[in-house]
Amino acid sequence: MTIHMRALLVHLFTATGAVFAMLAMLEAVQEQWDMMFLWLVVAFFVDGIDGPLARKFNVKKNAPEFDGVLLDLIIDYLTYVFIPAFALFTSGLMDGWSGWFMIIIVTFASAMYFADTRMKTKDNSFAGFPGCWNMLVLVLFALKPDWWVSLILVTILAITMFLPIKFVHPVRTERWRAVTLPMALAWTFFAGWAAWVDFHPQSWAHWGLIVTSLYLVVAGAAQQVIYSDKTRA
Repeated sequence: MTIHMRALLVHLFTATGAVFAMLAMLEAVQEQWDMMFLWLVVAFFVDGIDGPLARKFNVKKNAPEFDGVLLDLIIDYLTYVFIPAFALFTSGLMDGWSGWFMIIIVTFASAMYFADTRMKTKDNSFAGFPGCWNMLVLVLFALKPDWWVSLILVTILAITMFLPIKFVHPVRTERWRAVTLPMALAWTFFAGWAAWVDFHPQSWAHWGLIVTSLYLVVAGAAQQVIYSDKTRA
């Protein structure tokens, strides 16, 4: 198999995320939240490994006819932003005026963030919250907090998208990767487990989601404090 074919297969693998997004959306329309999140977890897993594959086979050089970055961003917007926001609004966990506020701020702010050329820092972390609303919404489905708690979390994270606060990339941020990568894999496991048991309130997966989510949210900021890192000017 030629290097061009291998690089092209990476693009095709990335594109499967669009299929998983459609499957998740079909489940969301039918309010089958457990199946919707299972498909989103599959898409999340694909997104986690297609990047290393793209770098290994240097897709920019060996399959330049397709823009892998653009392809990835399109799929990420669907699976990280659009479908989770729809689910949170439709489920009733955030409805009325708070639901409308959430769905507007999440989709609008995320569109601007995904187009921001400053979203990555020198150490390949994210500058600002990287719009991983799929992760937040899954945790909200699992814990089912009051609507005002969800509103506060959504508002704070939307604001931090444009603040000089670092958020680690589980794969590409080298510092603490020995901890961060297992935490991200553990989050994926607990997310799949929680969805598989239809977010049963007594599932131990919920505690796993809380612990891993807290680490992934604060690790980048902790690195900034400890090592005096800087992000956006």
